[in-house]
Amino acid sequence: MLRQPPEQIQAFAEALLQARSQVGQCQECFHLSAEPVCEICANADRHNGQICVVADSRDLLAMERTREYKGTYHVLGGLISPMDGIGPDLLQIRPLVGRVDREGIQEVILALTPSVEGDTTSLYLARLLRPFTEVSRIAYGLPVGSELEYADEVTLARALEGRRQVDP
Repeated sequence: MLRQPPEQIQAFAEALLQARSQVGQCQECFHLSAEPVCEICANADRHNGQICVVADSRDLLAMERTREYKGTYHVLGGLISPMDGIGPDLLQIRPLVGRVDREGIQEVILALTPSVEGDTTSLYLARLLRPFTEVSRIAYGLPVGSELEYADEVTLARALEGRRQVDP
């Protein structure tokens, strides 16, 4: 950047400031959006009784790249982490419970990182939401193309837990 003309640096800085002032959060799912309601929540075809819960917008975008999930999302804004001073009240959990109750959601899919914080958040949400709806969690296991001998014990254990029937 130091080699760029001052005009280009100025234009870049102005573009960053403009993006920062125009991009906010969707009022429904808390995904990044330049509009009050993001494109996913505004799409009536996406409202199929499912909400996929993710920690942040990057996770939502990763799920969208699969082109497999057709429901709506809810972005928590992080994970419960007592060590970092992040409790449930600092996350978008209350709005999630309100959506599940208000929209008659049939299934909440937890797509949270397989970590201590992700597991803690998943357990907390499952206990909170089970009285209202079915709660599931995405399976974890081995990445495609990996070798069993290089996988750690926890990954192998989770792969075994998430196994399913092989259809002929």
